[in-house]
Amino acid sequence: MIPPPAEQQTPEPPRGHIRMVYLGPVAPHWEVESEFGERALIEEFRLRALARLVLLPPHDPQFRRNRERIVRDAERENLLLEWDLGIPEDEEQPAQG
Repeated sequence: MIPPPAEQQTPEPPRGHIRMVYLGPVAPHWEVESEFGERALIEEFRLRALARLVLLPPHDPQFRRNRERIVRDAERENLLLEWDLGIPEDEEQPAQG
């Protein structure tokens, strides 16, 4: 029997919420906040995320790659992920030209 397509399955509610907050140019650069979710799940995610970001400010080239890894990790864990870089969203990406 063929399983139904993913878009027809009822999505599960998120298991937690994570906000990655950029604190500034002096280490530690990042703080992880959570509004809801199982404490153990949030703490494990926090450790993995901070390991990827510990010395990276948002303007570092490695930040973009590690941010994508954190986004995929949050999707696998079914967590709502929010970023607070201290700048408006449209200024995050450098102008191409």
